[in-house]
Amino acid sequence: MNLLRTKSIEQSIADADEPGRKLKRSLSTWDLMIMGVAVAVGAGIFSVGAKAAANFAGPAVTVSFAIAAVTCALAIMCYAEFATAIPVAGSAYVFTYATMGEVLAWIIGWNLILELFTAAAVIAKYWGIYLSKVFALMGADVPPALSLGGVDLYWGAFLIVAIFTVLLVLGTKLSARVGNIFTLIKIAVVLFVIVVGFTYVKFENYTPFVPAAEPTGTGGTGDVLKQSFFGFLTGAAPAQYGTLGIFAGAALVFFAFIGFDVVATSAEEVKNPQKTLPRGIFGGLAVVTVLYILVSLALTGMVSYTELASAKNPTLTTAFEAVGDTSAAKVIAFGSLVGLTTVIMVLLMGLSRVVLAMSRDGLLPRALSKTSEKRSTPARLQVICGAAVALVAGLTNVDLLEEMINIGTLSAFVMVSLGILVLRRKRPDLKPAFRVPFGKVLPAVSAVLCLYLMTNLAVETLIFFAIWLVIGIVIYFAYGQRHSRLNERFLEAKEAVNGPADAAVSPEAAKSAYDEDEFTHA
Repeated sequence: MNLLRTKSIEQSIADADEPGRKLKRSLSTWDLMIMGVAVAVGAGIFSVGAKAAANFAGPAVTVSFAIAAVTCALAIMCYAEFATAIPVAGSAYVFTYATMGEVLAWIIGWNLILELFTAAAVIAKYWGIYLSKVFALMGADVPPALSLGGVDLYWGAFLIVAIFTVLLVLGTKLSARVGNIFTLIKIAVVLFVIVVGFTYVKFENYTPFVPAAEPTGTGGTGDVLKQSFFGFLTGAAPAQYGTLGIFAGAALVFFAFIGFDVVATSAEEVKNPQKTLPRGIFGGLAVVTVLYILVSLALTGMVSYTELASAKNPTLTTAFEAVGDTSAAKVIAFGSLVGLTTVIMVLLMGLSRVVLAMSRDGLLPRALSKTSEKRSTPARLQVICGAAVALVAGLTNVDLLEEMINIGTLSAFVMVSLGILVLRRKRPDLKPAFRVPFGKVLPAVSAVLCLYLMTNLAVETLIFFAIWLVIGIVIYFAYGQRHSRLNERFLEAKEAVNGPADAAVSPEAAKSAYDEDEFTHA
């Protein structure tokens, strides 16, 4: 069935210019940089670090952030090389299609949908909850959910998803401008939190910097499912802290860096992508890494990690309340709300762009890839994505699948890192504006680090991920493989070679088409 057939780079670029399915190039380096910061600096900066410090790494959570940042930086270098060589929508899906073949491209596209859809739904739900907290701080009692026939409806999720769906339909540049304003506000809030937090730092809270490993729970089935997959494979008893705790913390805080692969999905909407993409992505990553490390240093210096661990759901607010500064809770609540706002926007955009790329290729219904003649945005698809995210966020307990976001991202990072090695071997003639330095070494290191972080996620996360993959493979063979445009062209060329029914197509011409690069195997 030629499952490893690849789609040529030239064909991917040509498909991006297909009338009625084109996107408008309107984004600058500044827009991309802000977009990366917008999706990475969300409420996670106020909560993920606290959870990782409390339950996994202690004060060494700063090392966890550094490990996650280095892993992300290596993978993003690979994204940048690909994006400057193939500047079209779809990110890791398109890159894998050009190097490793259709079935692997489908799996990565399917995983990106998992990452972006789950992240958008989880964060939209949190946005509604934080909105209620802001109202409460102002003295108004507005519940985050309304009970309708025994079902909890999180109305805030519907509200925020609807607003940004409309903005994205009206135009990518317009939504980027709105996002820029919100992003600058939340950076100011984060800087305020860092400055105030450091005034409460006590250096004794940094010791022990790496707490000794200690067992967790009773060792029952629940503990086994929640321990890291690496610990399960090595037969280690469920434990927290220690060296393995630092890496488990890195796997958790990696959630904070998911924004940069989303930025790569906008490659088709960027002016002068060869220069703009690398600058925008790396500039945003540098800003985010500095902010995260400073916040984690302030957090673990303000209170002992043991005090954070005693809290049911530790956040930065927990730390400020512990030092008696309850007024900071208002700033943090406001910052969390603003922070989540732009994250939702970028995730909704990234989700629609991945689906658009897959539908262009026929792996999903082609009707989804049509764009608006007036604004050159995938209006129909954006509305469908927004409605699906709003329903799941507003009506289900989607936050239980939070770790699925990380595994979807890491699996894409692995394929993109390996894909660079394949791309260089298959297409040595390409001269992308950015190339990952040190030859094959850094892409290989990136793939290994991402795989290792995947093994540090919980066992139950790997089980859910396996179920998701099985569902995706069933859909591919039931629909995608048969409707693939590449498959259609492949079969037409093959039939023409073996005995063309159409006399207008000569066997020589058909043979030439059959031998095209896009029908070769990875």
